[in-house]
Amino acid sequence: MKWKKAAMLILTAALVCQPMSVFADAAPDGKTDASQTEAAQNGAWEAWSEEWETIKDDWTQVSMSPGSDETQMNFAWYSKDGEQTGFVYGTNSDLSGGQSAEITQTAAQEGYVSNKVTLEGLQPGTTYYYQVEGKEIESFTTDDDTSSFSFVFVGDPQIGSSNEEKAKTPEDIQKPTFLTAQSEAVRNDTFNWNYTLKRAYEKTGNKASFILSSGDQIQTNAKKVGDSTVSEMEYAGYLSADIMKSVPVATTVGNHDADNANYTYHFNTANMSSLGDNGYVGGDYYFTYGDALFIILNTQDTNVSEHKDFIEQTVAANPDCKWRIVTLHQDIYGSAEHSNEPEITNLRYSLVPIFEENDVDIVLTGHDHAYSRTKMLKGGQNTTGFEYTDDEFDEQLDKDLDVGDSTETRYEAPGNIQDDTTDPAEQRYLEYLHSVMDDDAVLELTEGQDVAIDSEGIMYLTAGSSSGSKYYDLVPRQQTYIASRWQQDVPTYSVIDVTETTLTLNTYRTDTDEPIDTQFMLVKSADHSQLADLISQAETLSADDYTADSYSVMQQALEAAKAVNDDAEATTEELTNAYTALKSAMDALEEKPVQTPAGDDQNGTAAEPGQNGNAQGNTSAPGVNAKPSTIKPVKTGDHTNVVIPAAVLVLAAALGGTTIYIRRKRS
Repeated sequence: MKWKKAAMLILTAALVCQPMSVFADAAPDGKTDASQTEAAQNGAWEAWSEEWETIKDDWTQVSMSPGSDETQMNFAWYSKDGEQTGFVYGTNSDLSGGQSAEITQTAAQEGYVSNKVTLEGLQPGTTYYYQVEGKEIESFTTDDDTSSFSFVFVGDPQIGSSNEEKAKTPEDIQKPTFLTAQSEAVRNDTFNWNYTLKRAYEKTGNKASFILSSGDQIQTNAKKVGDSTVSEMEYAGYLSADIMKSVPVATTVGNHDADNANYTYHFNTANMSSLGDNGYVGGDYYFTYGDALFIILNTQDTNVSEHKDFIEQTVAANPDCKWRIVTLHQDIYGSAEHSNEPEITNLRYSLVPIFEENDVDIVLTGHDHAYSRTKMLKGGQNTTGFEYTDDEFDEQLDKDLDVGDSTETRYEAPGNIQDDTTDPAEQRYLEYLHSVMDDDAVLELTEGQDVAIDSEGIMYLTAGSSSGSKYYDLVPRQQTYIASRWQQDVPTYSVIDVTETTLTLNTYRTDTDEPIDTQFMLVKSADHSQLADLISQAETLSADDYTADSYSVMQQALEAAKAVNDDAEATTEELTNAYTALKSAMDALEEKPVQTPAGDDQNGTAAEPGQNGNAQGNTSAPGVNAKPSTIKPVKTGDHTNVVIPAAVLVLAAALGGTTIYIRRKRS
C-alpha cells in the first residue's frame, strides 16, 4: 500500500506519450572492501577471516537491548530444540552467588527456540556479569547518573548487502555460488560493522549507554527468496560485534527486516505494542532513559493512524520526559536516492503533523545510506498538490541518475534532466521535486545552524551506512530543507549527548574518526540549578589538559556564567544563554597533543591514521577539534554558531537589555 494525496490538479502533459528512454544505468552502488581498510592491516583481516568460520553457522548469538528504563536490561538468544539453556547474572566476575533469571521461550526457526530474559531492579553505577549456558561470561555497567548520558546512532548495517549475488528470487539462493558469496559478503560487512561500533564507543569515552540503529540490520528478505532461514547467517554476523556483548542495541524495523519473524526471535524489545504491527515483526515500541523518551516506529506497517495512537498514548504515559526522540527507518527528510520517492514523501506528510502535535524534538532515520541533517522544520507540506506515482517518478529518476558505461565512483548523482527541459514528463518530475523541498517549513533561516534554542521545529537526521555494505549517491539537487549532507563511501556514526538542557549531535567517519559535520545542539530553557550543575562540571576541568586558547575561551564563559547564576533576578533568557555559551565552550575545548615518539602512541604501537597523533581510544569530548567562531545573541527558533572566542558576548547581549524570546516548550 502507498499513501496518496488527494488529486487537486492533473497535468495533461502527463498523458503525452514519451519515446523510450535511452538512459539505463544508474551509478553503481558503492561499498567498502574491508580487507583493504586500514583497520584490516597487520593481520587483523586474516585473524577475522579465521574467526568468521567459527561464527557463520552459529545462530545462537546473544542480543542485548535496552529495557523499559535504565533499571532494566533485555536479552534474547536461540537455543536448539531439546537443548537445556539457562541465564545466570550477578555482580561477581565469576558469577559466584549469581542468580538464575526467568526465561520466556517461543518456537523460532525449525529446530530452534527463542529465549528471552528481562533483568529488573538494576542499580546505578554497577557492573553486572551474565552468562548464557554454554557461552562465555560477559558484563555490562549501568550509568551512575542518567540525568546526562550519551548514545551512538547508526544507520543500515544491512549485513550481507555487499554480496554481488543479492538474492531476490527463490532461484537465486539455489545457485551453487550463492552461499559462498553470501558468506564472503557477511564476513566483509561484519568486520566493518564491528569496527564502526568500536570507534563510536571509544569516541564516547567508552561510556555510551546504548546504540540506536535506524533499521535494516540484515540484507535478505524472506518473502523474496521463499526461505526465512537465509538471513540467519547475516544475523550471526550482525550479533557477533564485540561491543554488543556489553552495550545494548535498540533496533528499528527496516524494509529488509520486516517480512521475517526471525527479527522478533533475535531481539527482545521493551514495551512492544500491537499498534504498528505489520504481521511479521511486531509493532511500535518505546523505552525511556533519564529525561528522554525514545519512540521506535515500525513504519513498514502503513497504518499511520496506528502510529498516531501509539505516539499519543506513549507521550501521555511519560509526561515527565523532557526530550522526545522518534526513530523510523525511512528517510522522510533525507538527501540521497530514496529521499524524493513519492512513497517516502507521502509518509513524511502523514507523520510530520503527528510529530509536531506531540512536541517531538528530533527524528532519526536511515534507509538512504548517506548522511544528511535538516534545518529546523515545521509544517512541511506538498505545495504542488498533484498526484505523482512511484512508477512515474522512478522512470524519470532512472534518467536523472544515469551514468552510462562509466564505472567512476560518484558521491552525487549526475542530474541529467536539465532545468530548461521541454519534455513534459521531465517538467512534471522537476515540478514534483520542487514541491517536496518544503521551503516554507524552514524556521528563521540564519547563517550557520549549530544551535537551536527552544525551537518550535524538529530536526531530522538521516544516518549513513555504518557497515559500508552499500552506499547511495546524493541527489543532484540539494533540497531546501537540508542544512548539511555528506557522502564519501565511508562508514559513519553519530554520537548524541543528552542532558536535562541540551541534546548535542556530532557525526564522524569511521576510518579516520574525523567529524563530517559541525556540532549541532538543541537547547531547552535552563534554570539556576541546571546552570549551577554545568558550572560545577566546568570547574573540574584543568588548564593542563587543554590548549591555552580553547581553555581561555571556556574560562571566560565560565566566569560570565557564574555572574549570571549569582544574580537571583536573572531571567530565563539570561540563564539559558549563559548555559549555551558555557556548554559550547566546553565542547570546543582542544586537548593538548600527546608528546610521544613519532609514529607511536603511548603504548609504543603505531597510531592509527586520522587520530591526530593521539592513541586510539581518545576519550575527548565530541567537538574538541572545533574551531571557535563568533557567537551571536539568540532567540526562539534561531540557529547560530556559539563556539566562541569570547563567550561573554552572548551574556553581555542578554544582560545589556537585548530582548531574547524564549518559548518554554515543556517543563
